[in-house]
Amino acid sequence: MDFDDNEQRRGVLGKVFRAIVGAPRSLKDPELFRKMSLIPVLAWIGLGADGLSSSAYGPEEAFLALGSHTYLAVVLAFATALTVFIISYAYTRIIEVFPHGGGGYIVASHMLGEKMGVVSGCALLVDYVLTITVSIAACSSAIFSFIPLQYQAFRVPFAFFLIVALIVLNIRGVKESIAVLTPIFVAFVSTHALLLLDGIATHTDGLGPMARDFSSSLSSDLSTIGLAGLFALLLRAYSLGGGTYTGIEAVSNGLQIMREPSVVTGKRTMLYMAVSLSFTAGVLFLSYILVGVTPQEGKTLNAVLANTLFADWRGGQWVSFITIFSEGALLLVAAQTGFVDGPRVMSNMAIDSWLPHRFASLSERLSMQNGIILMGVFSLALLLYTNGSVSTLVLMYSINVFLTFSLSQLGMARFFIVNRRTDVKWMRHLSVHVVGLVLCVTILIITVYEKFLDGGWVTLLMTSVVVAFCLLIRGHYMKVEKTVSKLDDIFFNMPVTGPRNNGPLNRNEMTAIQLVAGYNGFGIHTLLSVITHFPHIKNFVFVSIAVIDSGAFKGESEIVRLEASVKESLEKYTDLARRLGFPADYRMATGTDVVESAEVLCKKIAGEFPRSMVFTSQLTFRLEKSYHRMLHNETAFSIQRRLHWSGITTVILPVRVKT
Repeated sequence: MDFDDNEQRRGVLGKVFRAIVGAPRSLKDPELFRKMSLIPVLAWIGLGADGLSSSAYGPEEAFLALGSHTYLAVVLAFATALTVFIISYAYTRIIEVFPHGGGGYIVASHMLGEKMGVVSGCALLVDYVLTITVSIAACSSAIFSFIPLQYQAFRVPFAFFLIVALIVLNIRGVKESIAVLTPIFVAFVSTHALLLLDGIATHTDGLGPMARDFSSSLSSDLSTIGLAGLFALLLRAYSLGGGTYTGIEAVSNGLQIMREPSVVTGKRTMLYMAVSLSFTAGVLFLSYILVGVTPQEGKTLNAVLANTLFADWRGGQWVSFITIFSEGALLLVAAQTGFVDGPRVMSNMAIDSWLPHRFASLSERLSMQNGIILMGVFSLALLLYTNGSVSTLVLMYSINVFLTFSLSQLGMARFFIVNRRTDVKWMRHLSVHVVGLVLCVTILIITVYEKFLDGGWVTLLMTSVVVAFCLLIRGHYMKVEKTVSKLDDIFFNMPVTGPRNNGPLNRNEMTAIQLVAGYNGFGIHTLLSVITHFPHIKNFVFVSIAVIDSGAFKGESEIVRLEASVKESLEKYTDLARRLGFPADYRMATGTDVVESAEVLCKKIAGEFPRSMVFTSQLTFRLEKSYHRMLHNETAFSIQRRLHWSGITTVILPVRVKT
């Protein structure tokens, strides 16, 4: 079946879908990975926007928490910049140690155990759903702040439309979506560089008075509230500004889409992110003090700052408008991080059987279509549930970030302790992760304490529910795997007697085309069932598809290894059939969709052997449950329906499973 056949079968809706998401990518394209991978600048745009956009609300939250003690913003500027570099450096080590991506989920799974891994993974998934929702809601609010009040009713529908648009863009492919959003990122960087440099350059005469005010105010506060009270105030403001650090982990989660060498690209991207975020957040704090920014109803502190600085410029109102508009628009780019990294975390968890295996699949556009759609649907649900309230979403968003950070730092600390004899710099690396762990746990505890009743409990509940579902899914898969593995014990060492048949296949004899997936007891059971129940079968052709999922789609070498593994399994089946006295051969194909690839290959073999039947197998449970179809795909039935339509007899043989 060629591409045109596919298009005819899809019909009008299929053609519309193809026009929206684009034509399938060819796995045979030698430039495929280079074309799809991201250079550091594009990775900074696609993954760094989440961290950089947090400067729109993180520093403001911390500054407002100081109350009348705004002189302490100088300390916050230094502490914030230092924290960004500490966390970024810690995640740079994660990139080096775990170069295939996965970030906090992989670190926690490998170093703290599977249970901590699933907690970290679920926290990340909820975090990325909230990343999408809060970013889009904040973007919509920023844009509608320039629109007359009578149109405010369209704010949430507009946000709904933006999420749907991002779903479509990401189904088309990561690089395509980032290319569309790049101008927004460039506009933000250029306008905010102008804003911050102007804030410092035109107020250098205020540095002296600022230093004197810091000294006198510090002395006054020490005499009134004391050192402990002052430290508590500063620590609370520092923690409530924790939103500034969200998104730093995105680079380590998305290494699979980095241009080779991915570790070098990832580390350079992390450097870009750390420098841009620390500069933006730190200078914002200083600008608030130097310019004397005070809260104004209906405006963010950044908007007040921009209006004040550009007031004397020719066309200053427009410059201020473009600056703040680009800030809101950058939040649209930040939502991209959720669509880039969320499905990747989901696919890693699916490979480990915490989620349905189908979430590791790739679409024809080689995007994680299932994960993208699910992330988008939940984001739309949260948008409607909160009615697009940014404050509510930020409260829900704040906790999971530092839960994941804390588990990642703890896991890396354990890694360097365990490997202290092989790494001469282990103590230096360990000290960074210990400091990072203390900072992250402190922010996490204070945030939970301060925000629990204001919405933090919702995040904890959502994460707990996702963890519970993952535990149930993993438990089911383990039971099935244990049952199926018994077939391996039974059939792997099965004695075979009789003469070996090395003869060629006779195209005029009845031929069994058997679909297999790996050499295992499951496939051997099917082979023996065919021999037992269909004695008129004289030839065997074994068919397997090298499925390119997120686990294999990490480079050309991974695909070569996958194809070699599939070929090895097929050769074992062929050898077994010949030892059982049957002429046998094998065929294989490579693709992202098992059903379509198997259909094409089986039709081709059926043309070669006109007297043939296709055999495949399916797990059969004593009591079918509604969730079985979600956890165990209906591949066999889908292939059967397509081949029956083409006039090819297809038999599904049951393999009983007791769970």
